[in-house]
Amino acid sequence: MKLRTKDKGHKVFILAFLAGAGIIMGGCATTGIQRSEDAATTMQAMDNNIKRVVVQLDATGASLDELTKSGQSDVKRAFDLYSKNLSEVEKMEKDFAKNADEMKARGQTYFKEWKKEGNQYKDTQIQELSEQRRGELGNIYGDIALNSIGVKDDFKAYVAKSKEIQQYLSNDLTSKGIQAIAPIARKTVMDGDNLNYAIKNIQTAIERARAEMSQAGTTLYRQ
Repeated sequence: MKLRTKDKGHKVFILAFLAGAGIIMGGCATTGIQRSEDAATTMQAMDNNIKRVVVQLDATGASLDELTKSGQSDVKRAFDLYSKNLSEVEKMEKDFAKNADEMKARGQTYFKEWKKEGNQYKDTQIQELSEQRRGELGNIYGDIALNSIGVKDDFKAYVAKSKEIQQYLSNDLTSKGIQAIAPIARKTVMDGDNLNYAIKNIQTAIERARAEMSQAGTTLYRQ
């Protein structure tokens, strides 16, 4: 963890933040640092996962469009490509849900302990500063977890619908079969686009949390 003090006027604020985060002198120093690193690690894992998901969702939607477009000359090749992309998305959906649950749990532990230690200050000014920063960062971190809940459900539903389309086409990969499923496929592609947008909002929230922590003089990400 890197600490940068910009000027003398910020020293009290930075010290208050570090103390509130649990990075204080004494027996709790190691656990405070570990909690902050754990929270940062799960946020980084989520961010990395999102970057891969965004690319793969685009690829899956494009391959479904290609498969169901009018006049497709090589439906078997197009079906195989869609199936391959869908398989990757399915794996990513499971990882996304796992990362989201871990991030929520880490965040709850991080801010719960911060609050507990913040209540031990004898100096009321430092206690107020600690509470202020905990509240600000807690709200930003909470936005990530809150957005993730709805996206998790939408992601799971998207994968389920996409697999049903795949199953249908595996039994009827004819011109009429493709034509019949095309409207549902187009709706599913749109659902994927909306899902991608929602996932990017989570990524933005993660970046906000990183920027906010950086403004406090602390970098919680290992480069």
